[in-house]
Amino acid sequence: MAKIKAGVIGGAGYTGGELLRILLNHPQVDIAFVHSNSNAGNYLYEVHTDLFGDTELKFSGELSLDIDVLFLCVGHGDARKFLEANPFPESVKVVDLSQDFRLKDKSTITYQDANAVRTFVYGLPELNRNAIKQASNIANPGCFATCLQLGLLPLAASNNLNSEVHITATTGSTGAGQSLSTTSHFTWRNDNLSVYKAFDHQHLNEIGQSLKQLQPGFEHSINFIPYRGDFTRGIIASMYLDSSLTADEAVKLYTEYYAGHPFTHVTTRNIDLKQIVNTNKCFIQVQKKGNKLFIISIMDNLLKGASGQAVQNMNLLFGLEETTGLKLKAVAF
Repeated sequence: MAKIKAGVIGGAGYTGGELLRILLNHPQVDIAFVHSNSNAGNYLYEVHTDLFGDTELKFSGELSLDIDVLFLCVGHGDARKFLEANPFPESVKVVDLSQDFRLKDKSTITYQDANAVRTFVYGLPELNRNAIKQASNIANPGCFATCLQLGLLPLAASNNLNSEVHITATTGSTGAGQSLSTTSHFTWRNDNLSVYKAFDHQHLNEIGQSLKQLQPGFEHSINFIPYRGDFTRGIIASMYLDSSLTADEAVKLYTEYYAGHPFTHVTTRNIDLKQIVNTNKCFIQVQKKGNKLFIISIMDNLLKGASGQAVQNMNLLFGLEETTGLKLKAVAF
């Protein structure tokens, strides 16, 4: 098949950089352009310095409509504004990494100056793989949302979410994006730990939406306490809830649900972040403690939580093997 021609909007940030690293090595993709107003004319490697020697592509201030897929690596709220101002042909598939189209009541966009409507499918392959294959536009899930949902989906699918869920999760500093803030400076973040957005993180909306998709009667609280970690990348989430499942039943349930999903793996062994950093994998550890089911979910926030999952969705959109271009290796030390 002819190679997929990809355009990237917002290629200078963390998710843009990760996406470019994957696409440059993807056997079925040619990058048509990487758009950045602030870096137009600069080589990609002048911003993403590790790409020196890999590509001579430059950032562009211009857009091309002659592409097959458009990746939007822009801030929340900016993706909808961009598409409203720049209506691409309906034949161009869109993968949006912002939160603009993740919720069902916000998943469509109507162009003002063209007779066209785009409808976005929520792009969590472990939940919506068949729908993604039939879609044209994908709302890529949030990083925390991906990690937490993967820890809970098997329970919802079997109607076993029958109590409040308690979650503590810590993310690396790249989860805050590239723009500087008081909590992203090295001098503040290093050797430090802090809670933020306790009980009302924005990703709870998409998590609740997905769980109710599988278990419509789920109305219990999800008590989520996010932490800022003093490491660069990765998410570790621990969750527990009341459950009548035995340990063996729970492991069997999770293992069967993720059978055939190439990036999500279930174990009873202890897991740690170094196992999944720089990969598109999610590892899930399942244990039973008394009447509590205890689940740990770990993944790389920039790959499975963003750009890796975006390429996974692209592969599904174009009928490729889901793992194409995503066999990345973890850093052991």
